[in-house]
Amino acid sequence: MRRYLPLLLKAAVSILLLYLSLRSVHMETVAARLSQFDPLWIGVALALLTLQVALLAVRWREIAAVSGIHIGLLPISHIAFIANFFNQVLPSSVGGDAARVWLLARKGGGWASATYSVLIDRIAGVLMLALIVIACLPWTLALIHDVLARAVLVLIGVGAVGGALVFLGIGMLPRRWFDRFMLTRHLAETSRAAWRLCHMPGAALIVAACSITIHVMTVTVAWCCMKAVAAPVGFAPILFLLPPVLLVATVPISIAGWGVRESSMVMAFASAGLSQSDGLMLSILFGATSFAVGALGGLVWIASGVKIGSLPRTGEAFADKP
Repeated sequence: MRRYLPLLLKAAVSILLLYLSLRSVHMETVAARLSQFDPLWIGVALALLTLQVALLAVRWREIAAVSGIHIGLLPISHIAFIANFFNQVLPSSVGGDAARVWLLARKGGGWASATYSVLIDRIAGVLMLALIVIACLPWTLALIHDVLARAVLVLIGVGAVGGALVFLGIGMLPRRWFDRFMLTRHLAETSRAAWRLCHMPGAALIVAACSITIHVMTVTVAWCCMKAVAAPVGFAPILFLLPPVLLVATVPISIAGWGVRESSMVMAFASAGLSQSDGLMLSILFGATSFAVGALGGLVWIASGVKIGSLPRTGEAFADKP
């Protein structure tokens, strides 16, 4: 029973937050939006999300090379699509990251190097998202007038950047401070690998460019979801409101971000004076299209012949293995 308790708690959080989000909107508005549904825009969103996974593979490949793993673009894209499936069906994105570590290690990358590459890739993505949040602050603060919402927004962006800087700072400290314990030793090694990436301008530029493009594509996907239901929400408000919501949704307290994303989006739209119903509609359509592309990764996984029983449990792939 203890084994399934975290899953049950996350499912409960998702259900509760979804219920509260549904209570705060006008279902008549939602029904009116759905009556104007245009599948063409959803098709564009699905194509962009598929391309986004491929770009993530390009970014991860550069980071893996810095970690000592040299792998072709096709094999690492194959892994990225499978991991995207597990991101959607497991309790949190950590499950997808564990699958990435395990599958990359099976390609001969080694457990430690594979783990370092995935952690750096995750931190790079979050850091760039936080920088986008900070860069958009002048316009976002002009859009949001609630004092508490403004404070939370600044805290989210600055906190994420601060966490990344602390992570990088660990790599500059003496090795003897971290060698005593397995967890701190590997954390320090990951930080040093990130510093090596920072000192390789070509690789760092590719990682930054891919990260920015991925996040802009995410905003574009959300805009396509709004166009699909003829919601009067432009590209700019989505650019200013979606990145902070995505940062909040990375906290692993629900099933694939469901519930957290919806409630955060509803509150963000309400704070900006936009329709809460449109915020909920945006979040649900965004989650549904992401799940659909994740299902594509499931087909890739089935075609690969990897058995589900051989995949590691969440966290097992990060253990100290030779």
